[in-house]
Amino acid sequence: MSRLRLLTTLGAFSALVSPTFAQPQPAPLPMPPTIAEPRDTPFPGTLTVSVDATDTAHHVLSVHETISVPKEAAQKGEMVVLYPMWIPGDHSPTGVIEQLASLRVEAAGKAIAWTRDTVNVAAFHIPVSATTATLDLHFQILTPVTPKEGRVVMTPSMVNVQWDQVSLYPAGYFTRGIPVEASVKVPHGWQIGTALRSPAPGDETRFNATTYNTLVDSPLYSGRYFRKFDLTGPDHVPVTLNVMADDPDSLNAKPEQIEAHKALVKQATALFRSHHYDHYDFLLALTDELGMIGLEHHQSSENAADPGYFTEWDKTFPERDLLAHEYTHSWNGKYRRPADLWAANFNTPQRGSLLWVYEGQTQYWGNVLAARSGLVTKEQGYDALAYMAASYDNQTGRVWRPLEDTTNDPVIAQRTPLSWRDWQRSEDYYVEGQLVWLDADTLIRKLSDNRKSLNDFAGTFFATNNASVVTSPYTFDDVVAALNNVQPYDWAKFLHDRLDTIQPHAPLDGLKNGGYALVYTDEPTSFIKAREEQMHMVDVTFSLGMIVKKDGTMTRMHWMSPAYKAGLTSGETIIAVNDMAYTDDRLRHAIKDAHTNPKQDIRLVVKAADHVMNVTIPYHDGPRYPHLRRIDGTPDYLGAIYAPL
Repeated sequence: MSRLRLLTTLGAFSALVSPTFAQPQPAPLPMPPTIAEPRDTPFPGTLTVSVDATDTAHHVLSVHETISVPKEAAQKGEMVVLYPMWIPGDHSPTGVIEQLASLRVEAAGKAIAWTRDTVNVAAFHIPVSATTATLDLHFQILTPVTPKEGRVVMTPSMVNVQWDQVSLYPAGYFTRGIPVEASVKVPHGWQIGTALRSPAPGDETRFNATTYNTLVDSPLYSGRYFRKFDLTGPDHVPVTLNVMADDPDSLNAKPEQIEAHKALVKQATALFRSHHYDHYDFLLALTDELGMIGLEHHQSSENAADPGYFTEWDKTFPERDLLAHEYTHSWNGKYRRPADLWAANFNTPQRGSLLWVYEGQTQYWGNVLAARSGLVTKEQGYDALAYMAASYDNQTGRVWRPLEDTTNDPVIAQRTPLSWRDWQRSEDYYVEGQLVWLDADTLIRKLSDNRKSLNDFAGTFFATNNASVVTSPYTFDDVVAALNNVQPYDWAKFLHDRLDTIQPHAPLDGLKNGGYALVYTDEPTSFIKAREEQMHMVDVTFSLGMIVKKDGTMTRMHWMSPAYKAGLTSGETIIAVNDMAYTDDRLRHAIKDAHTNPKQDIRLVVKAADHVMNVTIPYHDGPRYPHLRRIDGTPDYLGAIYAPL
């Protein structure tokens, strides 16, 4: 810069800060003191949590909690309690603190004014003194009345109590070191299912003393219509299927259906060659009213399915890998857990860099174990695999976003609806992770002449310290080392190539090495037909590039698909197809007719808000549905994978 130009620039800057323009500039206020970090020190006291879950009419859970006041807090003159925000299994800060209401704090019968932290809104400051032995907290959780406010957890026939939602805990301690005694009151005559144990269950049940970690990890299902089925396997460790339903008829399970669930326990135990629970409780709600859920816990899992889960067995198989998935998490995710997903308490941010193992391999075993146990047939498992493989092979967002980055999505999007799911990508580490592990399994079989498989990885990596319930964290290097112990290979490169690089196509080598090819035909599989019937929609994902609801509303629009290129967007409604009022069958026929007659485009009348428009889609390739086709002359490793152990 020349001297003249420098002087000119300095002169201009000087003019800006000259007394004529100079004014006091704002400075940031100091942040409030940080909340005490958790220490691995036993909490010197006890929590008691009492929940009244009887007000199902208003969807209100009423809570009374007592917390011992440590001497350290009394000396400081303040105790801080936290509302849980980072819930294991959600992988993001999903605590429903907005539902907390009417918080009242007392000590020795006298009210104490609490103050919410201005930065950490899940932290509450409570003044205490040397004479304050315990605090009494009274509050309500105003659970959603309709799905518009969130997941419904109370209905006239059932309730789901998640202890993280109905309790606060003292800051400054590892939650595994906080003793707690819990109780719940449910409507008269209702039964309870939970991994917690009680000497005398009833309308008001007091559970055995435990730790706060275990309490939060042990949700409760209670219902008017309830059945328990014994699934205990060959290792004689108790396993129970606790089922509640909107109506009593939905509980009519046939013996062979329960046998398939027993086989799930048997097959999982054979695969993982271990157990990491004293007992295990499947919690299953068959409902149209309670919010859907699939959430893992160490000794239980929360699940919800269609009311026809048992009574319409031939139609509900697309959702029957759910229990297998969540059960697998007892080994993968709860016992063995990525090191950056383990946290000292429920308000410490978690990181999900290894979710492609935690969820991806669990997705893989969920699909496989469902087939091995007979919860689905092998062919139904294949159909589900074909659909998932095709979905991710046709995903446009993979050209800009690597799979590894989707492990950040629980925090980025927090499972809110996305405008362009196909282009944005979401939590793809689940299903694409499944394809990565299929690739690994078939490659191990190929390299070892079928002497080794991913079964051997599962039977060693997750089988350490049999019967221990203490979490065992792992790193990327641990996973690579375990794979090399099964079959030497450059597994680090194998994984990095599939996780960290842009891949325009899904990892389908697992299908090829397994003896199958992904193909498309004009006939939907039984899996697609069942999903369409169950979800009341027509799936034209692989032709027009969208899903259409029964009323004609378009959803899951694919970026750059024929429908997208025609100017259509999710949320718009098809009024007419080829000059006739919209029905699912007319849309299907229009796709076939345009294939038969290449001169005939697909004509739609579409409503977008208050606008109505005519849209033409020049698509002529006909219906396209994914299938798996056997490759002649190759080993059928996929068949071996799906065969029972």
